[in-house]
Amino acid sequence: MLRRPKILAALAAVALPVALTGVSLGGPPAEASSPAPAPSAVAASAYSAAAAQYGVPESVLLAVSYAESRWDDHAGAPSTSGGYGPMHLTALGASEVAELSGKQKIAKPDDSYRTLYEASKLTGLDPVALRNDVTANISGGAAVLASYQKSLGLPVGANTSAAEWYGAVASYAEAQDKVGAGGFADDVYSILAKGAARTTNTGQQVVMPALAVTPDKSQLGKLSLPAGVQPSKSNVECPPSLGCEWLPAPYSEFGDGDYGNHDLANRPKTGKIDYIVIHDTEGTWQGVLNLVQDPTYVSWQYTMRSSDGHVWQHVKAKDVAWHAGNWYVNMHSIGIEHEGFAAQGATWYTESLYRNSAKLVRYLAVKNNIPLDRAHIIGHDQVPGTIPSTVRGMHWDPGPYWDWEHYMDLMGAPIWGKSVLPVRTGSIVTIKPGFANNVQVINSCDTPGTPCKPQGTNFVYLRQAPDDNAPLVKDLGLHPDGSNGTTEVSDMGSRVAAGSQYVVAERQGDWVAVWYLGAKGWFKSPASAPDAFAKPGLVVKPKAGLTSVPVYGRAYPEQSAYPAGIPYQTVTPLQYSIGAGQAYPVGDLNIETDYYRAVTFAGEPPTDHVQVLGKDKYYQIWFGHRMAYVRAADVDVRPAV
Repeated sequence: MLRRPKILAALAAVALPVALTGVSLGGPPAEASSPAPAPSAVAASAYSAAAAQYGVPESVLLAVSYAESRWDDHAGAPSTSGGYGPMHLTALGASEVAELSGKQKIAKPDDSYRTLYEASKLTGLDPVALRNDVTANISGGAAVLASYQKSLGLPVGANTSAAEWYGAVASYAEAQDKVGAGGFADDVYSILAKGAARTTNTGQQVVMPALAVTPDKSQLGKLSLPAGVQPSKSNVECPPSLGCEWLPAPYSEFGDGDYGNHDLANRPKTGKIDYIVIHDTEGTWQGVLNLVQDPTYVSWQYTMRSSDGHVWQHVKAKDVAWHAGNWYVNMHSIGIEHEGFAAQGATWYTESLYRNSAKLVRYLAVKNNIPLDRAHIIGHDQVPGTIPSTVRGMHWDPGPYWDWEHYMDLMGAPIWGKSVLPVRTGSIVTIKPGFANNVQVINSCDTPGTPCKPQGTNFVYLRQAPDDNAPLVKDLGLHPDGSNGTTEVSDMGSRVAAGSQYVVAERQGDWVAVWYLGAKGWFKSPASAPDAFAKPGLVVKPKAGLTSVPVYGRAYPEQSAYPAGIPYQTVTPLQYSIGAGQAYPVGDLNIETDYYRAVTFAGEPPTDHVQVLGKDKYYQIWFGHRMAYVRAADVDVRPAV
């Protein structure tokens, strides 16, 4: 089941789309520090040794491991699909995976052999070693791949062509059908063609040279798997390679004139689709799928399973799902739920999930003319509150452990990270701190007040002065009493995440101050290891003579735009403002000023739903950790320094 704050905010959007009920976030600050994990002594040569021993081309072994884990190890902890180590050797059956529910525990295997136990049988290595020792894990994965190749009657040998291993690679996916198996194999060969190099989470440098081959895809026919969902015969809006399923969210009445769980529309005619909102479910996939089929609950367009990245679609892109907690954003977005828990991070955010989600997002972005950047591919944690009272209750998923840098790379839209321009007062900087080695202090993931397990994060903290010991910046929306920001996992108010943009207010040595929520926020970005990179772009500044400019959580029309019979939706500024002399980057100049009036159960097409269009123009800006809107009449748009 979804966490209670998520339910309350979502249900508020159903009852009254234009005004949500706030929910308290976070708790008292806890500043305890946690050390980063120590580098492993295991060398990347383990791949070449295992490849030679079991007769697998090293390139294939490396590409399969990268597709499964990006060569990372998690110190004996299983993924949500019960997989261990860089080769993701699985030890849990489907029923036991369903019981994980976000908890790190090891269950007994079911009656079928999973790859960890098969690897133990083939290598003679103890399952405990295969789980915990990286060299053993890689050897086990190579042995399993070789056994799949032999079972298909295909040649084995380290010098065999990588093109001849397509069927074995597809088998390694442990997919439920040929669509899923083929999708995994296609990913592996795509990785192989591009090559890869990275430092793993245990500090090891691994390099895989690019090798473009044409795999023998006919081998897929040898696998004893059902065909799977055929996209051409289904009702989904999805890339064919993903094999998405249609599981409709119900549009139905349920008494007292109420209905759920989304609104019919005809987008983009009834409102442009500007954003794709990335959520996590705060629940396991089966429970979430049950919820989206409940007309009394909320809805979203897609759900993605953690273990293998399988996709279900629930609401058509033309219709408005109730997912963001902000009706204006709902009107202009598509919501994708990813199975996982924001406070647990990498355990749930698997490589399969990232890769398939990136494919889906790129497909939707191209289809709906959505820019592939972090102003439009946004987290739920970037959606603004609608009015001051709702800011504190807005959500913080997918949270600090979602790897935005890798995710955008997978879409072919990498986050800016070039030192082309100097970082100086007035320039726009894009945050890019790295991920695996960016281990920030975070508290209360499992137990209130206790440090979270160290792992890579997607953000850097902002402080009130250029000093490591200075307090974190304040967010009056999250802390109305004026208290400082905290390191609580749910407290996003003092963080700038990968891909977000800000204008430099000042620089002192290694420290950079940016304009943030109407004040300066400082972070360390030394030239030798920068966390922010300057780029050209446009900024907004208050018009001459204005001491401050209001910011808004939605771009609703002026009162005169509403026809008779449709109540005016009051344009209410948030509790923040832009002061004279401050500047903020433009996220989008082409914002639609509108309100989609949809408060009744309607037929198809919905003839009694109305899009109210206004003339009062707004711009979307980067303002704090969330996006915001400003009236064009209040600001000037200028190139950054």
